[in-house]
Amino acid sequence: MAKQETTAGHTNPAFVNDEGAHGATKAAEAGESAAVAKQKELTKEQKQEKFQMLKNVFIISIAFMFLFTSFNSMANLQSSINKVEGTAALSTLYAALVISCAFVPTWMIKKFKAKWTLAVSMLGYSTYIAAQFYPRVWTLVPTSILLGLGAAPMWSAKCTYLTQVGTKYAALVGENAEVVIVRFFGIFFLFFQSTQVWGNLISSSVLSQGKEVDDTPDEVALLSCGVNFCPHTHAENNNTNLAKPPESQIYTMASIYLACALLSSVIIAVFVDPLTKYGEDDRVGSSTGKSGLALLVATFNHMRHPYQLLIIPLTIWSGVEQAFIGADYTAAYVSCGLGVHMVGYVMICYGVCDAVCSVSFSPLVKMIGRVRVFSVGAVINLVIIITLRYWMPHPDDFLVFFVMAALWGVSDAVWQTQINAFYGVIFPGESEAAFSNYRLWESLGFIFAYVGSTTTCVDLKTTNLIISLVFGIVGYYAIEVIERRGGLARDEEGKVVPADRLLLLKVKGVRGGRE
Repeated sequence: MAKQETTAGHTNPAFVNDEGAHGATKAAEAGESAAVAKQKELTKEQKQEKFQMLKNVFIISIAFMFLFTSFNSMANLQSSINKVEGTAALSTLYAALVISCAFVPTWMIKKFKAKWTLAVSMLGYSTYIAAQFYPRVWTLVPTSILLGLGAAPMWSAKCTYLTQVGTKYAALVGENAEVVIVRFFGIFFLFFQSTQVWGNLISSSVLSQGKEVDDTPDEVALLSCGVNFCPHTHAENNNTNLAKPPESQIYTMASIYLACALLSSVIIAVFVDPLTKYGEDDRVGSSTGKSGLALLVATFNHMRHPYQLLIIPLTIWSGVEQAFIGADYTAAYVSCGLGVHMVGYVMICYGVCDAVCSVSFSPLVKMIGRVRVFSVGAVINLVIIITLRYWMPHPDDFLVFFVMAALWGVSDAVWQTQINAFYGVIFPGESEAAFSNYRLWESLGFIFAYVGSTTTCVDLKTTNLIISLVFGIVGYYAIEVIERRGGLARDEEGKVVPADRLLLLKVKGVRGGRE
């Protein structure tokens, strides 16, 4: 009976932090301090090994920076330069990613090892960039599928490499392994978040060449922008901002991006040490023992967890909002109101704010609590969406384009950092199935948004955004309320009772009461 009364809210100190200092928190801190091993004096050989480990972390981070400098910027432009084919290809990409998450990573990492999985998977991005030289459905869609199938094992191999090297590094220098791993991931995302700056700087610089200052559309043409923008009916001929850039500029831009993408694979192949040097073959963990089919079964079985059902809408929202800023805001507002050449500059502003806030929110959560941070993100997004419904973009409102992107970057930082962390908090010991669900539902959010990008007017899209956000944040609040009221029901073994069993018990209880 005692086990039945044990709840996640009582045993998980992460839910106590919002209310201030607590004995459980202090105990956790004491345990964490005790877990930190005494730092060692290193020999010359050990110092060399330490340098090699750090070198590998920085080289992988730089390689990803080159890769996503090209991909993120090209993806941001698809709704402006390849309106139908580009967004259809992005939908296909995320559909392939969903399938790949279930079957490919475990097999590929076992077959090729982490280093070569990274190098080979990165080449899939190169094929997609190469397709931009002749963007047709039959070139973009197949390369998107190839990219999507390679993306999941690439990200899994990156996580595997950094985690394994971080563990070995911690043992070598005498530090806490979790602290070192978090530090290595922080280094990685510092480089990764900067890709919005470099890539968009390249695109805007190239596309601005030959752009006349007074080359702006008339007032009537601007009325088709913003909430009135419909991708299948807008008048391109009347709005010079929506004209496709010259092919010479697209070829120049694609050439630079293709070189960056190919260089990323070469960097991994030439400069990164094989993970076998740091005990890849001896690695143990849940992911090493599960086949793709077993992980798929575990992923769907995890959907019976009541918290997983409640967090699904917010996870979908995470994909939807990223797709909206990358496809719809860039096309309906920036391209339509200012011109395609300004998309990169606006997205630089978005990327910088996103990166800065991603770093800032971790200490902010400790100061004001997770609930308030989630609420701030939701309020900012809601205000922006309502503003976008009534604001008609115009070249005279130059700064407004950047302010909207900057604020969206702030809210996106909440979703990207805090949803990931929240999954770890509410699903302790179930990270593999939980994060498979995270990738699945976020990817579906991207798919829903990109499919509607070419067929739905912005007026309807903003309405869908509000509905998606409200459902998502309500599901999150429900989890917090349940935890503070004692947590989920548990069986005799202390395991959470699945949602279907809870429903069945309630139905039986209602019937029993009637009888």
